[in-house]
Amino acid sequence: MIGNVKLRVQDVLLTLIFGALIFLAHDISEESLLAGLWALLLLEGRVRFLPPLASVIAQFIVAWVLIGYTGGVTSQYWLMLLLPVLSAASNLSVLGTVVVSIAGMAAYLSFLLYLDFKNQELIPEAEHDLAIRCMMLAAAAITVNSLAAVIRAQSIQYKKTAEQLSEANKNLVEAQAAMRRSERLAALGQLTAGLAHELRNPLGSIKGSAELLSRAANRDEGDPIVKELAQIISTDVDRTNSLVTRFLDFARPLEPRRQTAHLGEVIDRAVSRARVEVIRNYSDLIPALAIDPELMEQVFLNLITNAAQASPPGEPVTIRTREADGYAEISVTDRGCGIPQDKIETIFNPFVTTKKNGVGLGLAIVAKIVDGHGGKMAVESEPGKGSTFRVLLPLPTNS
Repeated sequence: MIGNVKLRVQDVLLTLIFGALIFLAHDISEESLLAGLWALLLLEGRVRFLPPLASVIAQFIVAWVLIGYTGGVTSQYWLMLLLPVLSAASNLSVLGTVVVSIAGMAAYLSFLLYLDFKNQELIPEAEHDLAIRCMMLAAAAITVNSLAAVIRAQSIQYKKTAEQLSEANKNLVEAQAAMRRSERLAALGQLTAGLAHELRNPLGSIKGSAELLSRAANRDEGDPIVKELAQIISTDVDRTNSLVTRFLDFARPLEPRRQTAHLGEVIDRAVSRARVEVIRNYSDLIPALAIDPELMEQVFLNLITNAAQASPPGEPVTIRTREADGYAEISVTDRGCGIPQDKIETIFNPFVTTKKNGVGLGLAIVAKIVDGHGGKMAVESEPGKGSTFRVLLPLPTNS
């Protein structure tokens, strides 16, 4: 490895090839120049201090010095100019490849300046050979650039496909979770409805008996303890009856009575009922939606109330609306202690709560109402920093 870069098979082969070239070199200067080219090729694009363009320039300089040192135009190392040209073709655009190819040809032909034309004549065959070598540089560069462009295009397409698959997988997981939640809600709803109806009759009898007992104790000036116990029974029956009513609300089939309404107005009514301090950040881009205003008001009231109860005293609740991928997103953020990670996945299930005296139906009813509107629920929470509940309602499609 070089730093944190893994050693590849190509690196081993390159090292063996340049090792053989260094072994065949005539002197220490030639060996040093070959070792420099080897190091540049090995580090190209793999370390921050040597970006591709800088590597190409450095390779040009070393290759030019090597060719000049070993005979110039007649040097057996003239092919070393292919290395920076091909590096440029692999990493740069067509224009960059053409510029580097011309620079490579110019660098090679520059050695003609060192010839003594008074005593040495360049025969036509030598001119023909030089032209072929220059064209070989250009042809190799354009070919490699074309292949690199195809590979880059395929890489971009693969990346897009991977992102699409990741998004599809995420949506599939969310859809499966929503389906499982709906199945659990349906089963629990049926069970809850049956239990609630069965509890209503005995609760009514207990309530009536407690009231008769209380009136009898008042009339006969009986034992005050009896009066107190009758009052406790009556109070607890009222509390249990309220709980049964919530069970029935949860179990009742949901049929939103849709009408066109603005989210801001519905949220503001919920804020007014909650009587808590909020920070509003509404988007003006969200159109009126076809929703059941009363049901959605109940959704926002529950979320705002929960957020206020979770936040420290005096801390406001933040409400934000925006467009998000075809949905109107309403987020309610508190500044509480957050939700335990083991309850994030089940927070919208019935009877799951983080409150000491909670029943766990509030968020379940919220999720049921949102599902009935074709929307989705999501929650983000970080321990010690609060939670954000998101309601996603589908935006109207343009016909």
